[in-house]
Amino acid sequence: MARVFSEIRKHSGWSALLLGAMLPCAFAPLSLWPLAIVIPALLFWLWYGQTPRQALWIGFLFGVGLFGVGVSWVYVAIHVYGYTSAFVAGLLTAIFVAFLALVPALQGWLSAYCLRYLPDTGYRPMLAYAWVFPTLWVVFEWLRGWLFTGFPWLNLGYSQIDSPLAGFAPLLGVYGLSALLVFSASGLLVLLQGGYARVAAIMLLILIWSVGGYLTQTEWTQPVDDPISVAIVQGNQDQLTKWDENKIRSQMQSYLDLSEPYWAEHDVIMWPENALTILYADTPLDFKLTLLDKVHTHQTDLILGLPYGDYKTYYSSLLVVGEQEGVYHKRHLVPFGEFVPLQELLRGLVNFFDLPMSGFSAGDKQQTHLVAAGQPLAPSICYEDAFGEELIDFLPEATILVNGSNNAWYGDSWAPHQHLQIARMRAVETGRMLMRATTNGISAVVDHHGQVLQASPQFAQHVISAEVQPRQGATPYVLFGNWPVLGFIGMSLLLMCCLPFFTRADFDLAKA
Repeated sequence: MARVFSEIRKHSGWSALLLGAMLPCAFAPLSLWPLAIVIPALLFWLWYGQTPRQALWIGFLFGVGLFGVGVSWVYVAIHVYGYTSAFVAGLLTAIFVAFLALVPALQGWLSAYCLRYLPDTGYRPMLAYAWVFPTLWVVFEWLRGWLFTGFPWLNLGYSQIDSPLAGFAPLLGVYGLSALLVFSASGLLVLLQGGYARVAAIMLLILIWSVGGYLTQTEWTQPVDDPISVAIVQGNQDQLTKWDENKIRSQMQSYLDLSEPYWAEHDVIMWPENALTILYADTPLDFKLTLLDKVHTHQTDLILGLPYGDYKTYYSSLLVVGEQEGVYHKRHLVPFGEFVPLQELLRGLVNFFDLPMSGFSAGDKQQTHLVAAGQPLAPSICYEDAFGEELIDFLPEATILVNGSNNAWYGDSWAPHQHLQIARMRAVETGRMLMRATTNGISAVVDHHGQVLQASPQFAQHVISAEVQPRQGATPYVLFGNWPVLGFIGMSLLLMCCLPFFTRADFDLAKA
């Protein structure tokens, strides 16, 4: 065993690449969640004792493995559905992966730099593993979810939706779970240090995981009103024809036909994002009248996703047609997919940048919740549900979460499974049930503990018929968002910034 670890250390670059490539297996669809503890522990071990330049390279290769495997589905969107050549799509995907890999690269560099200021005593490894490495992991994970509009995909905490650690989600959110994971990983390393530190690490690990298991049974919110009956319609329309004028009408009719058996017996019918791919203002009058007739005849509210506005300013929106009509405009857009940064320079260079309706406008940051079946709803559209700190703007008033998504962009990849895992985390954080409608899967009804009650098959027309229980109350995460975790990490980071002062020649930290 010692020889194996010696070889891993000797080939640290290749080892980091392999570890990064293995980490996506901790997430859906494989969901091997213990890897989210073991792999960061091994990465920290590889980083320890390296120069800043070596740690940067190790971190970069780790990131290439992580994102090269974990978000390789970007290639499908660019090549298959973005009408871009395989070479250019591969090049753009490689650039995207390399850009994301800079995050763990900079994390490794800064970690090694900070270690220079730790006292050179027997406590140095313990301080590195139990303080510097986990603190900086959470800092850089949060930065990745914020800078340049953010990309929080594969945040470590999402892997724990089915582990005992999920019990902390209503308190600390997904970043809190990430923090607990990397501190657990550090605990494994501290166990190897021996002495009293080993006892402390064992006690800390037992405390974290036992409390997490207990919290999974805790009810943070309460049922309110009677359950509502919902029908979630998955149309499974071909992504390649979504802008074909000759197919738009047949797509509209398909959603009407799929919904027909459910009007009389359900309070709400939900269609996904891009159920209609025509501006609401341009929707044929006879189609609008048909919807209004169905809604008013059966007293059933309809939620549907479509572009809303005019040809100068248009939004990706969820529209409620019913007793209390309303519209929600997507606030957090996908760069290069729903809008093109620096479009004066980029449009015309690659087909993917010139797709129809790739110039959406962002909705106002402050919008009122939607209402269906008399219940206030917290809406999100597709990629938006990766930002829990934004969804809680609608809470605690909203009693149900609704998400409309179009996962057809990513084909038969891991993306739809990863996305459902993210959506489930939002249900746990807020203590609310979730109605999720997608174009071709995976549509689902999720309870307030994040458990999938019903889910659709992929790549098939399907309607989920279920009851959804509205809930009221506020979890600690709804009340405080990410601030408790950021406050704790911020104080730890501030102390780390003071290390050069404490390690001056006239101040011996080891003796203090």
